[in-house]
Amino acid sequence: MASERSSIDHPIDDIDKEVDEELATGISKESAALAETAVRRNKHKGKVHRQNSKDNVVASSFVQGPRQWKNSRRSRNGYGRGLPKKGGAGGKGVWGKPGSELLETYEDVNDPNFDNENMSNGDIELKVVVPEVSDEEIKKKVEPIVLEYFENGDTQEAILSIEEQIPWNRRDALVEQVIEIALDHKPSHREMTSVLISDLFPHVISEADISKAFESLLANINDLMLDVPDAPTVIGNFIARAIADDCIPPKFIHTMKEKSDQKDFQEALIHADTLLSMKHGLVRLHNVWGVGGALRPVKALTRQMSLLLQEFLSSSDIEEASRCLRLLEVPHFHHELVYEAIVMALEANSAVKEETLCTLLKAFSDQVLITTDQMERGFLRVFDDLPDISMDVPLAYIILDRFVDRCHKLGFLTETILKKLPSRGRKRFVSEGDQDVIRRNKIEH
Repeated sequence: MASERSSIDHPIDDIDKEVDEELATGISKESAALAETAVRRNKHKGKVHRQNSKDNVVASSFVQGPRQWKNSRRSRNGYGRGLPKKGGAGGKGVWGKPGSELLETYEDVNDPNFDNENMSNGDIELKVVVPEVSDEEIKKKVEPIVLEYFENGDTQEAILSIEEQIPWNRRDALVEQVIEIALDHKPSHREMTSVLISDLFPHVISEADISKAFESLLANINDLMLDVPDAPTVIGNFIARAIADDCIPPKFIHTMKEKSDQKDFQEALIHADTLLSMKHGLVRLHNVWGVGGALRPVKALTRQMSLLLQEFLSSSDIEEASRCLRLLEVPHFHHELVYEAIVMALEANSAVKEETLCTLLKAFSDQVLITTDQMERGFLRVFDDLPDISMDVPLAYIILDRFVDRCHKLGFLTETILKKLPSRGRKRFVSEGDQDVIRRNKIEH
């Protein structure tokens, strides 16, 4: 029975194999025929369309784009969001994924300094190299920064410019150049310089930078005196102010005194020591340069102008008076000086002082220290206040007429002032005998 079954089973298996081979051959022939037909059709149309293997959809359903999409690297199978393949990193001739250039190491074999052996030995050590900058280059970079700071007074902007342009190893030359520039400017600019140094410390400049800068300035003090005769006093003020602002320690003065016996060198240090030794010295040093220009209170300016006029009456030094007026730096407030000069002449009631004050106003007008509008404003202020002034000075109207006449003869008064000069009418008490004479004159006229 077993032999019969095996004999029966083998023919059946052979039949199945033959059927399967015929089916596979037929299918392959059929698919080959279909492929040849598709190739012929596509050749006739001029372009081969690919099949989509995912859903077995004929590729002819894909909508072709315009010609400018020819070199596009987006997916062309009709699926996806239209993004580049592999994030832009795939394909020939592409730039690669954004940021990938930072992860790659480039070695140029044609570089004459290229050494393939040392590159892999770990013998190469990379260090930060700060280029050497000369004093002339530092000066060229610092000067525009400081001059712009003098214009706007913005320390934050100056700090950003310094950090960007001045290397950290030359910050001592920076401090030195800033102070040298301030020597050629007004006291208000020197005050701004002290404020800038205080704001730069300690984040931008260090104590060693400031100390080294002052040491260099003291060593070159003779050269500085050629342009600034009072350089020892000014540098002494800078040193004392830096100590008051806690930028350098007080022992700096005593340390520097031992380094040189030169006269001007010692004079600057002695002056700084004197400022620090006086009563409430640290507090007063905050105003060592004075309060600049319009920031000064009106009462303080008025007092300074009054002292200027009093000193001129005693010395008659026009140049000194001109220098003091310039140092006040308030050209918009010069009418106050004219007002004070006229009131001083009215109160003095002296021909000599009137002549002296007229000479001073004439000099200021010729030098254009006091402009025409400031001169007019000062005189017109006196004209408006004359009724109140005459209560303390009964002869104020008479003295003012005389003073204006003196100034007019010198030739610096305008016609506006002469036209607005006030005159005080006198009240006449008519007696009984004069009444008839006055009536007759009225009737005749």
